[in-house]
Amino acid sequence: MLLVDLDAFFASVEQRDHPGWRGRPVIVGGDPDKRGVVSTASYEARAFGVHSAMASSVARELCPDAIWTRGDHGHYEEVSAQIMAILADQTPFMQQVSIDEAFLDVTPTRANPEHPVQVAARIQQRVRDEVGVTCSVGVGSTKTVAKVASDVNKPFGVTVVYPGHEREFLAPLPIRKMSGVGAASEARLRKFGIATLADLAAADESVLRSVFGKNAGLMRQRALGGEASPVCSDDDVKSVSHETSFAVDLRERDQILRAAQTMAGKVGRRLRAQGLCCGTVVLKLRHGDRTLHSAQQALDAPTNDDLALRAVLDRLLNQVWQPGRSVRLVGVAATRLRTVDEAAAEPVQQALFDLDAPDAGGEGEGGHAGSSAGPRALASDRKRAQLLSAADAVRDRFGDDGLRFGFELRSSGNSTGTQPM
Repeated sequence: MLLVDLDAFFASVEQRDHPGWRGRPVIVGGDPDKRGVVSTASYEARAFGVHSAMASSVARELCPDAIWTRGDHGHYEEVSAQIMAILADQTPFMQQVSIDEAFLDVTPTRANPEHPVQVAARIQQRVRDEVGVTCSVGVGSTKTVAKVASDVNKPFGVTVVYPGHEREFLAPLPIRKMSGVGAASEARLRKFGIATLADLAAADESVLRSVFGKNAGLMRQRALGGEASPVCSDDDVKSVSHETSFAVDLRERDQILRAAQTMAGKVGRRLRAQGLCCGTVVLKLRHGDRTLHSAQQALDAPTNDDLALRAVLDRLLNQVWQPGRSVRLVGVAATRLRTVDEAAAEPVQQALFDLDAPDAGGEGEGGHAGSSAGPRALASDRKRAQLLSAADAVRDRFGDDGLRFGFELRSSGNSTGTQPM
């Protein structure tokens, strides 16, 4: 189990977007001259004692030279979505619990024996390189252990609690370190002399019931490291999507189309990893004036071949963009999902006169949306399927920049998305 926790997320995004703020104390939220509370403080500000939920007036006294910003929650959500898409590339078993945290079940299997620590290191590298912020990762056998571990070595740390060592790791920690123990319950526990998680694990049942009610048993198990709740991913997945915002608005059609094709590549990779294919493709653009437009097209045959979606995206772009309009965000979603086996069993209507479908190896590789590629291979032919499988393997090992098709955009950790090659 992994818990990925973005380091001082809002403040880190602000420092990334404002190079002059890097290395300086930054406080997000509140106002030094008015009543309010701190939302997030950079690690430079935390060194002065500033923390989340602190009154702005107190933060100003502690750190008078801090840079204050009210922040942009919509922008933080866009950056969070980019990072969650990176996490979803690692496993379909992901549970996002907040804008800056997510659990991942990366238990090794016979099909995927990779060690969780290797997965954690790759996530850290990709988030830093592709998005420009950092994260810390806790690795443990349960959610509680992974959550507590993620907070031990911040920022940009990985803390591993190996199976069998949960109790000794948790025992000396203060009770407030565990999820479910807030300020009020902490105060009540301390009245009973319970200060550490070892104390909580050994407490009398009646004491725990008086503090936690029906959750008394659960809290004891958490303190012992034995809670075993699963990652609650959505088993009935409705769509797979990926979107990216840009530090500099895109204005040329070729740039926008290449961005959409790059997003489609990430969507296709996730579909293949989860054994899914889609029946409809959606293109979303957020323009420079923040207006949002989208268009979708149903496919004649379900697919998880992102190369086959290029012609579809080309046509959809004509519906949502006019020359001269700037674009700050591009997103692609795959909907009407079904498993590969379900798609393979569906009849496919072959086009009798499919004059628009180019050769699979030609300039319009991927062909017409109604191309007779069919779902049985799902990548248009065996060679294409092998190509995509090989590309997925390279990117799984070396990250998205380990391999790129010529039409894709180059990732840039210095922007909120990617920059043209």
